[in-house]
Amino acid sequence: MDTEEFRLPRSREANERLHAVVPGGAHTYAKGDDQYPENLAPVISHGRGAHVWDIDGNRYIEYGSGLRSVSLGHAHPRVIEAVRRELDRGSNFVRPSIVEVEAAERFLATVPTADMVKFAKNGSDATTAAVRLARAATGRPRVALCADHPFFSVDDWFIGTTPMSAGIPAATNELTVAFPYGDLAATEELLTRYQDEVACLILEPATRTEPAPGYLAGLRELADRHGCVLIFDEMITGFRWSEAGAQGLYGVVPDLSTFGKALGNGFAVSALAGRRELMERGGLRHSGDRVFLLSTTHGAETHSLAAAMAVQATYVEEGITARLHALGERLAAGVRDAAAAMGVDDHIVVRGRASNLVFATLDENGEPSQQYRTLFLHRLLAGGVLAPSFVVSSALSNADIDRTVEVVAQACAVYRKALDAADPTPWLSGRPVKPVFRRLA
Repeated sequence: MDTEEFRLPRSREANERLHAVVPGGAHTYAKGDDQYPENLAPVISHGRGAHVWDIDGNRYIEYGSGLRSVSLGHAHPRVIEAVRRELDRGSNFVRPSIVEVEAAERFLATVPTADMVKFAKNGSDATTAAVRLARAATGRPRVALCADHPFFSVDDWFIGTTPMSAGIPAATNELTVAFPYGDLAATEELLTRYQDEVACLILEPATRTEPAPGYLAGLRELADRHGCVLIFDEMITGFRWSEAGAQGLYGVVPDLSTFGKALGNGFAVSALAGRRELMERGGLRHSGDRVFLLSTTHGAETHSLAAAMAVQATYVEEGITARLHALGERLAAGVRDAAAAMGVDDHIVVRGRASNLVFATLDENGEPSQQYRTLFLHRLLAGGVLAPSFVVSSALSNADIDRTVEVVAQACAVYRKALDAADPTPWLSGRPVKPVFRRLA
């Protein structure tokens, strides 16, 4: 489609309807229309595999599906079949269903570094439960989180550290401290400064950079020596790094870990897993103070747990993690070659593990630029590529990747013109996209 003629009238109208009834116009801030060029935020009709269709009738090759949750592609037959089978049998009962034990046993077989697991519906509930459990187990008030990782929870202990801290008491914020990723000395200094006050270290075990040799093992040793709980947030690394998460790949076992996103292939399911000694504090078979760990009405909906079991079986039996890496490597190589051919390889930069690629858009001074991101996203959308990131799903074909690279090349040509002019404004369709975390709307 012609970039100059690319319009989304029905999506624009639907976005106005959304803003009238939903604060922010979306149920997740990262899905907001402020994350896309003005009036060019497609509203989705449906999806299948690696493609989605908007209500204006446009088809897109999609990346970052469901904020990284739909890693097998939309409406995956094996997952949908498992879900439908359970829907006919009822979804929620006054007592646990047999599906709950089957799903727990399946999860612990897939992530053998954990002894027990409890399911919930979203990642925030799981990470907050982990923090509460760590505080209860240690009797300490402070949470130490990795300052270099963008998101852990919607709850006060984390959101208070962001620019969107309105409504959170200062006393709550003071109990959360931060450490830099990859710096064991700085982390030890933090633990020493707050000696016997830090309940846990919580971090993503890996993101766009691989952990340095010995880093995760060093954190494990620090946590043990200072008597705090080590928590791995595996919402993203779970399944994309290996079926057993980053802990399974790197061989460092946390005390607690949290999983979500890819676990349900779009269905709402998350998990808190960990050592029996800790997890049982939220149970009935111990003599200490009870911890209100996780207790959610819908946490064990049968169809979501069935989806999770189908996802795990598919990953293991079909080698999905390896496929994600192969597709990501093909995409990264193609994008880098296209950027280099247009002389913008220092400005459109692909980063991250092959199964979890993101891109940076840098201006003529090499600084991150929301204006250039807007330009790039506009050209991708007009070419039929919906890509807030380059995170792949296993449903992508080589032809999809190759078509994406063609569209990226066309976008790079426009990017080069904007750089030469030292001003992307003429190529923008309105206001630039905005960061999710900001103080003012």
